[in-house]
This record gives sequence, C-alpha cells and structure tokens, in this order.
Amino acid sequence: MTRHRIVLDTNVLISAILFGGKPRKILELVISGSIECFLSIAILEELKNVLYRPKFGFSPEVCLQLIEEVRGICSIVTPSLYLDVISADPDDNRVLECAMEAKADFIVSGDPHLLMLCEFEHIQIVSPAGYVEKFPQFFVDR
Repeated sequence: MTRHRIVLDTNVLISAILFGGKPRKILELVISGSIECFLSIAILEELKNVLYRPKFGFSPEVCLQLIEEVRGICSIVTPSLYLDVISADPDDNRVLECAMEAKADFIVSGDPHLLMLCEFEHIQIVSPAGYVEKFPQFFVDR
C-alpha cells in the first residue's frame, strides 16, 4: 500500500504539539514514516507566528526548535499556483496551494473554511477525527 500524502494545517500542527489527541497520533504516523506530510514555507511561517504568541509561553529558542523539528519530518514544497478559492480567509488558500503542489491525497484541518469544501481537485479535506475514522488500521495500539 502506498503511503498517504497529506498536508497538515497549522491548527492541526499546533494541536499535535500542544494538546495531543488525534492530531498527535497523526503526527506520530508522519514521524514513523507511515504517512508523508507536506508543508510550504507559508504554512511554516504561520506555524511560527502562532507559536510565538505570548499565550503559549514559548521562548524564541523553543519556537525555532519546534519549527525545525516539524520541518525535519515534513517535505517542503514551493507551490507554483496562486489560488483564490476561499475569500473569507485568504490564508487558507496557502494550504490548498501546498496540497496541489504536493499532489496530496488529504488535507487534515480543523478550519471550517477548508472543511466545508470537503474536497478540492480530488484532494479530500478532513478533520483529524475524520482522518482517524477513515483509517482506523493506522491507529491500532497508538
């Protein structure tokens, strides 16, 4: 079976890092090499900006370390398309662009603007819980 190619939205990465649960289980599959995760510089920048928020209490050094760790387990793509599909939150278009460039099978997101699309250019858009429900065999003993 070929590995799934996924894009994890910033909110899923933050949840995986800070809170665990299904997002962390998915990230653990990325770390183990069971699924392949793709990100873009725009997604990494958004992750950095969120991690730097005072409410999380991370020092700049810890933020940079977390970014480097995420970067180390994900493949980085440079989107060649500029999309304007989601006007309500234009930053969400960066996730779609990344997924298109990566030829992803799934976008895993908690963002309602993305989730309401359900699918974009044959890329399924699912929540972390939805991804786990679709592939319970990946999450046995995790």
